Amino acid sequence: MDGDTVAAWLRKHPDFLAQQPELYRMLSPPRRIHGEGLADHMAAMLAAERAASRALADTARESDGFSARTRAAVLALIPSRDPPETVRQEWPDLLGLAHCAIADEGTPADHRLTLPPGSVARLLPAGRDALRRATPTELALLHAEAAPLVCCDALARLPLPGAPALLVLGARNPGDLPARGATPHLQFLARALAAALLR
Repeated sequence: MDGDTVAAWLRKHPDFLAQQPELYRMLSPPRRIHGEGLADHMAAMLAAERAASRALADTARESDGFSARTRAAVLALIPSRDPPETVRQEWPDLLGLAHCAIADEGTPADHRLTLPPGSVARLLPAGRDALRRATPTELALLHAEAAPLVCCDALARLPLPGAPALLVLGARNPGDLPARGATPHLQFLARALAAALLR
């Protein structure tokens, strides 16, 4: 496809760029000296770039906030004599979440959710140790009475001997669990919790 073909197509579809603002980030801006029509084009490109920058800044703020909350949750484990109870009772406030729990496929125990055999392998794809789910499934199984409050969740494999186990986190709002950059924090929480459980 040559330039003349592209130009002809754009003339027949004058609203195309207005409907695809993300393309402005890929285009070279025109020089303003060619008139106000091109000045509008440049303004659209600048607006698209500003929107993308704001989205990146929002993501960074979410990740930084979750990082600080993660550290607070891990610190709460240090004096804890009952880590599962700390996860259930203290972590929701510390992490700003609706629900936090340990779930495993072993014998039912206090302060833990019991999962059917094979659940961990099914819920966490092979090779994944942590996962944020924007549209979670099996809410009743994973979040029990908190299920109606949860709109997104995160799962992290607990590196423990014996029955497969998960850290389960549920959020009321999507921004409470960052869409990007959450995996290292989830893995850190899971490792810290496993160490506390093995004390």
